[in-house]
Amino acid sequence: MFARNRSEGVQVLSSMNAKQKRYEALVKAFHADIYRYAYWLVKDRSVAEDVVQETFLRAWRSLDALNDEKAAKSWLITILRRENARRFERKQLDVVDIEDVSIHDDTQRADEDIQDRELHRLLGSLTLEYREPLILQLIFGYSGEEIANQLGLNKNTVMTRLFRARNQLRESLENESEQRGRING
Repeated sequence: MFARNRSEGVQVLSSMNAKQKRYEALVKAFHADIYRYAYWLVKDRSVAEDVVQETFLRAWRSLDALNDEKAAKSWLITILRRENARRFERKQLDVVDIEDVSIHDDTQRADEDIQDRELHRLLGSLTLEYREPLILQLIFGYSGEEIANQLGLNKNTVMTRLFRARNQLRESLENESEQRGRING
Protein backbone atom coordinates (compact mmCIF):
# COMPACT_ATOMS: atom_id res chain seq x y z
CA MET A 1 0.00 0.00 0.00
CA PHE A 2 2.88 2.36 0.76
CA ALA A 3 4.36 1.79 -2.70
CA ARG A 4 1.04 2.67 -4.28
CA ASN A 5 0.77 5.97 -2.36
CA ARG A 6 4.35 6.83 -3.19
CA SER A 7 3.69 6.14 -6.88
CA GLU A 8 0.64 8.40 -6.77
CA GLY A 9 2.70 11.09 -5.04
CA VAL A 10 5.36 10.96 -7.75
CA GLN A 11 2.65 11.30 -10.41
CA VAL A 12 1.17 14.33 -8.64
CA LEU A 13 4.59 15.98 -8.38
CA SER A 14 5.30 15.23 -12.03
CA SER A 15 1.95 16.71 -13.00
CA MET A 16 2.60 19.86 -10.96
CA ASN A 17 6.06 20.16 -12.49
CA ALA A 18 4.57 19.97 -15.97
CA LYS A 19 1.97 22.60 -15.08
CA GLN A 20 4.70 24.89 -13.70
CA LYS A 21 6.77 24.56 -16.88
CA ARG A 22 3.72 25.14 -19.07
CA TYR A 23 2.81 28.24 -17.06
CA GLU A 24 6.35 29.64 -17.19
CA ALA A 25 6.41 29.17 -20.97
CA LEU A 26 3.07 30.97 -21.22
CA VAL A 27 4.29 33.92 -19.15
CA LYS A 28 7.56 34.14 -21.06
CA ALA A 29 5.82 34.08 -24.44
CA PHE A 30 2.98 36.53 -23.74
CA HIS A 31 3.79 38.75 -20.76
CA ALA A 32 5.07 41.67 -22.86
CA ASP A 33 2.03 41.66 -25.17
CA ILE A 34 -0.43 41.31 -22.30
CA TYR A 35 1.24 44.15 -20.40
CA ARG A 36 1.23 46.37 -23.49
CA TYR A 37 -2.51 45.79 -23.97
CA ALA A 38 -3.20 46.36 -20.26
CA TYR A 39 -1.24 49.61 -20.33
CA TRP A 40 -3.19 50.74 -23.37
CA LEU A 41 -6.45 49.98 -21.58
CA VAL A 42 -5.71 51.62 -18.23
CA LYS A 43 -3.06 54.22 -19.17
CA ASP A 44 -1.29 53.79 -15.83
CA ARG A 45 1.81 51.63 -15.39
CA SER A 46 1.18 50.48 -11.83
CA VAL A 47 -2.49 49.65 -12.49
CA ALA A 48 -1.49 47.82 -15.68
CA GLU A 49 1.05 45.79 -13.70
CA ASP A 50 -1.63 44.89 -11.14
CA VAL A 51 -4.12 43.87 -13.82
CA VAL A 52 -1.49 41.76 -15.59
CA GLN A 53 -0.52 40.09 -12.32
CA GLU A 54 -4.16 39.23 -11.61
CA THR A 55 -4.54 37.99 -15.19
CA PHE A 56 -1.65 35.57 -14.87
CA LEU A 57 -2.82 34.48 -11.42
CA ARG A 58 -6.22 33.57 -12.88
CA ALA A 59 -4.45 31.91 -15.81
CA TRP A 60 -2.45 29.75 -13.36
CA ARG A 61 -5.59 28.73 -11.50
CA SER A 62 -7.38 27.63 -14.67
CA LEU A 63 -4.41 26.53 -16.77
CA ASP A 64 -5.84 23.03 -17.08
CA ALA A 65 -8.82 24.53 -18.96
CA LEU A 66 -6.50 25.71 -21.76
CA ASN A 67 -6.59 22.84 -24.23
CA ASP A 68 -5.31 24.57 -27.37
CA GLU A 69 -1.91 26.24 -26.95
CA LYS A 70 -2.55 28.25 -30.13
CA ALA A 71 -5.43 29.99 -28.38
CA ALA A 72 -3.32 30.97 -25.35
CA LYS A 73 -2.90 34.61 -26.33
CA SER A 74 -6.62 35.08 -27.00
CA TRP A 75 -7.39 33.28 -23.76
CA LEU A 76 -5.10 35.61 -21.81
CA ILE A 77 -6.59 38.68 -23.49
CA THR A 78 -10.07 37.54 -22.50
CA ILE A 79 -8.92 37.04 -18.90
CA LEU A 80 -7.30 40.50 -18.95
CA ARG A 81 -10.44 42.19 -20.27
CA ARG A 82 -12.54 40.51 -17.58
CA GLU A 83 -10.03 41.40 -14.89
CA ASN A 84 -10.08 45.02 -16.03
CA ALA A 85 -13.88 44.99 -15.82
CA ARG A 86 -13.67 43.54 -12.29
CA ARG A 87 -11.48 46.47 -11.34
CA PHE A 88 -14.41 48.81 -11.97
CA GLU A 89 -16.83 46.58 -10.10
CA ARG A 90 -14.63 46.87 -7.01
CA LYS A 91 -13.82 50.56 -7.45
CA GLN A 92 -14.95 52.89 -4.70
CA LEU A 93 -14.47 56.52 -5.65
CA ASP A 94 -12.99 58.75 -2.98
CA VAL A 95 -14.87 61.93 -2.22
CA VAL A 96 -12.67 64.94 -1.56
CA ASP A 97 -13.33 68.52 -0.64
CA ILE A 98 -12.78 70.80 -3.63
CA GLU A 99 -10.86 73.19 -1.37
CA ASP A 100 -8.21 70.52 -0.73
CA VAL A 101 -7.53 69.79 -4.40
CA SER A 102 -4.64 71.45 -6.18
CA ILE A 103 -4.66 71.82 -9.93
CA HIS A 104 -1.58 70.75 -11.85
CA ASP A 105 -0.63 72.69 -14.98
CA ASP A 106 0.22 70.23 -17.78
CA THR A 107 1.03 72.79 -20.46
CA GLN A 108 4.71 71.83 -20.53
CA ARG A 109 4.13 68.40 -22.14
CA ALA A 110 6.41 67.12 -24.87
CA ASP A 111 5.06 66.90 -28.43
CA GLU A 112 5.31 63.12 -28.36
CA ASP A 113 3.11 62.96 -25.27
CA ILE A 114 0.52 65.15 -26.94
CA GLN A 115 0.51 63.01 -30.08
CA ASP A 116 0.07 59.83 -28.01
CA ARG A 117 -2.84 61.36 -26.15
CA GLU A 118 -4.38 62.55 -29.38
CA LEU A 119 -4.14 59.09 -30.89
CA HIS A 120 -5.61 57.54 -27.73
CA ARG A 121 -8.43 60.07 -27.83
CA LEU A 122 -9.15 59.39 -31.49
CA LEU A 123 -9.06 55.62 -30.93
CA GLY A 124 -11.32 56.08 -27.93
CA SER A 125 -13.79 58.04 -30.04
CA LEU A 126 -14.32 55.05 -32.34
CA THR A 127 -17.27 52.86 -31.50
CA LEU A 128 -16.36 49.59 -29.77
CA GLU A 129 -17.15 47.54 -32.88
CA TYR A 130 -14.42 49.42 -34.80
CA ARG A 131 -12.00 50.14 -31.95
CA GLU A 132 -11.60 46.58 -30.68
CA PRO A 133 -10.49 44.93 -33.95
CA LEU A 134 -8.17 47.84 -34.74
CA ILE A 135 -6.46 47.61 -31.34
CA LEU A 136 -6.08 43.85 -31.65
CA GLN A 137 -4.40 44.39 -34.99
CA LEU A 138 -2.23 47.39 -34.05
CA ILE A 139 -1.09 46.35 -30.60
CA PHE A 140 -1.02 42.58 -30.89
CA GLY A 141 -0.42 42.17 -34.60
CA TYR A 142 -3.36 39.80 -35.00
CA SER A 143 -4.40 38.84 -38.50
CA GLY A 144 -7.97 39.33 -39.68
CA GLU A 145 -8.70 35.67 -39.11
CA GLU A 146 -7.27 35.72 -35.56
CA ILE A 147 -9.33 38.81 -34.74
CA ALA A 148 -12.43 37.11 -36.14
CA ASN A 149 -11.80 34.10 -33.88
CA GLN A 150 -11.12 36.30 -30.86
CA LEU A 151 -14.29 38.37 -31.30
CA GLY A 152 -16.49 35.58 -32.66
CA LEU A 153 -17.08 37.35 -35.98
CA ASN A 154 -16.83 36.54 -39.66
CA LYS A 155 -13.43 37.43 -41.19
CA ASN A 156 -15.07 39.66 -43.83
CA THR A 157 -16.88 41.56 -41.08
CA VAL A 158 -13.57 42.11 -39.28
CA MET A 159 -11.85 43.31 -42.44
CA THR A 160 -14.70 45.75 -43.14
CA ARG A 161 -14.53 47.08 -39.61
CA LEU A 162 -10.76 47.53 -39.83
CA PHE A 163 -11.13 49.41 -43.11
CA ARG A 164 -13.84 51.68 -41.68
CA ALA A 165 -11.91 52.28 -38.47
CA ARG A 166 -8.82 53.41 -40.38
CA ASN A 167 -10.93 55.68 -42.58
CA GLN A 168 -12.62 57.24 -39.55
CA LEU A 169 -9.24 57.89 -37.93
CA ARG A 170 -7.86 59.39 -41.13
CA GLU A 171 -10.89 61.68 -41.48
CA SER A 172 -10.65 62.76 -37.84
CA LEU A 173 -6.95 63.58 -38.23
CA GLU A 174 -7.59 65.54 -41.44
CA ASN A 175 -10.46 67.50 -39.84
CA GLU A 176 -8.38 68.39 -36.81
CA SER A 177 -5.47 69.38 -39.03
CA GLU A 178 -7.79 71.70 -41.00
CA GLN A 179 -9.15 73.21 -37.78
CA ARG A 180 -5.65 73.86 -36.47
CA GLY A 181 -4.77 75.49 -39.76
CA ARG A 182 -7.74 77.85 -39.47
CA ILE A 183 -6.94 78.72 -35.89
CA ASN A 184 -3.23 79.29 -36.60
CA GLY A 185 -3.74 80.88 -40.02
